[in-house]
Amino acid sequence: MSFLSSNLILEVDKKRRGDYISLLQREDVLTRRDKIMKRYVIPIVALLFFTIPVLSQAAPWQIDPDHSSFQFKVRHLMVSNVKGHFNKVKGMVTIDEKDITNLKVELTIDAASVDTGHAKRDEHLRAPDFFDVVKYPTITFVSKKVTKAGPERLQVIGDLILHGVTKEITVDVEGPTSEIKDPWGNFRRGATATTKINRKDFGLTWNRVVETGGVVVGEDVDISVEIELIRK
Repeated sequence: MSFLSSNLILEVDKKRRGDYISLLQREDVLTRRDKIMKRYVIPIVALLFFTIPVLSQAAPWQIDPDHSSFQFKVRHLMVSNVKGHFNKVKGMVTIDEKDITNLKVELTIDAASVDTGHAKRDEHLRAPDFFDVVKYPTITFVSKKVTKAGPERLQVIGDLILHGVTKEITVDVEGPTSEIKDPWGNFRRGATATTKINRKDFGLTWNRVVETGGVVVGEDVDISVEIELIRK
């Protein structure tokens, strides 16, 4: 074999080894890329795939104040009940069709809109003895947790801010109902809610003792709410 032929064989051999090394390097790069895809990219894509449909199920619903009522009842002179309501209320409810326990509630009441049907009593309720609406113009409720309490029934736990005091309360809810479409093209649904609070827990302590030993105003306040919602 000539010197030229030997060099040619060596060069070809060297090129083949180089090509083989390059191939191995490319395969190594691809292998690392596959590992990265499996470890990071695929889980992220899967997470997005499963999260987006869940998020798309949550819809905001606005409280319709014209077709909702926010009432309270309190004992008067230990012999009867006085009822009242608030005329100005606004709020939003977010309902997750896939998981109703993801429901969210945000509610704001204009304290000065209190109405018991008696002008002098309403003025007293707006005064510092009770709501003190100049200092505390709003009453708010924000939900924190929702649990199922039976068929079409929920318990909504949240913070009630009244008279500058924040207390956690539990609200019993019947609903929300299935949505319907009204004659004007709006989607609506409703719910009924009830709870009970002690007004003294919120600093509403005014009272007078009567001769028979009772008091003018009871401590427990029953609250009942009828809500109609419009999908936004």
